[in-house]
Amino acid sequence: MRRKGNRQNRPMLDLFPDSARVEHGEVTLGRIGASTLAKRYGTPLVVYCEDTLRQQARALRTAAGDDGQVFYGTKAFPNVALLRLFREEGIGADVAAAGELAFARAAGLSGAELVVHGNNKDEPLLAGAAAERASVALDAPDEAALVSAAGIDRVLVRVTLGVDADTHEAIRTGHHGSKFGLPPDQAQIVVADALARGLDVLGLHVHVGSQLPDFTAQAETIRRLAAFAAACRESLGWEARVANLGGGFGVKHHPDDDVPDPAELAWSAAVTARAAFNAVGLPTPSVWLEPGRSLVGRAGVTLYRVGSVKRLEQRSWVAVDGGMSDNPRPQLYGARYTAVSAFRAGEVPDELVSVAGMHCESGDVLIDDVSLPSPRRDDLLAVPATGAYTLAMSSNYNGVTRPAAVLVRDGDAELIRRRETIDDLLALEV
Repeated sequence: MRRKGNRQNRPMLDLFPDSARVEHGEVTLGRIGASTLAKRYGTPLVVYCEDTLRQQARALRTAAGDDGQVFYGTKAFPNVALLRLFREEGIGADVAAAGELAFARAAGLSGAELVVHGNNKDEPLLAGAAAERASVALDAPDEAALVSAAGIDRVLVRVTLGVDADTHEAIRTGHHGSKFGLPPDQAQIVVADALARGLDVLGLHVHVGSQLPDFTAQAETIRRLAAFAAACRESLGWEARVANLGGGFGVKHHPDDDVPDPAELAWSAAVTARAAFNAVGLPTPSVWLEPGRSLVGRAGVTLYRVGSVKRLEQRSWVAVDGGMSDNPRPQLYGARYTAVSAFRAGEVPDELVSVAGMHCESGDVLIDDVSLPSPRRDDLLAVPATGAYTLAMSSNYNGVTRPAAVLVRDGDAELIRRRETIDDLLALEV
């Protein structure tokens, strides 16, 4: 049964990168037609807009203030080309595994440009952090001893302050009982232990959660952080010089999402932290931010090729050549996306359909409902706001190879990650 969609004939360009346009009925990115990109690099393909990446980097860097620092949350998409681009914009890297650190090192980052995280840091990660003289966030009761033995001397302490963010439970991190960080009493013991070992304890780290819908939870966390810092000064005689507020700033993935501008959230966080520390008699801290999604999310668009189209009584299915292997977020978090018919963007969207992936799971559904011009085989769909936690969380389910990624700007496209091949998969077999 065909379900009639709305008659909006313009794509939702506010979800797309800055360079997105509709020209002669086709979506263009970085002044290159989607069909040209798909023909040149194949599909699925993740297209990143360089202008958007740089604009977001500059906005967040400004929000942190002249004495602040911004570190890209590499887990959003570890990629050497993007890390180099962000380094050019004065942004470092937040890494949480030896592999992520390897990406950052390959991009030329070192020393004060790196912050190392993780709730269970292994020996390769600590050895790499020591070699690069990175700052390390202590996240367990015995980590002061571990990092000291590894030759690391610059640390922060991650404290969990019991604030429940209004976001999906899988991406909340600041609540009591979280696997991340330490409650205040244990965190204070770790600060004392690190000081006793002669480590340079720069400050404190918090992260309340991801895809935050507003500033409420973060504001409360910052106020509690300042109070905890004051308690540390009173009991230990130590003053935090750095307030690392993490990231978590959201982006719109769907037209119905009500998400504040990430740069405004970042600015609010930095201003609130400085005021909160001053209010309890502490010196103004250097504010560190660790955005991931808000740097790369809106900059990325995924192009899919339509295969089968099934019009059933209950719903119409449009199957594409990717799915949960390149974007598992709908299955993990109930994430909602939308799509545009990339080379039929000038046509009236007249049919409401569901976009399914190609995998052997009934739950492999990318988009529950979207209005498109009556879909047909070989159409090209453009799914916006897919630059974060898609390729980073991708898999080889069903033996599917991971997509390529390209960076576009002013008519030029640069391959920044090649498509995997079947030979790549077989190379791991012994």
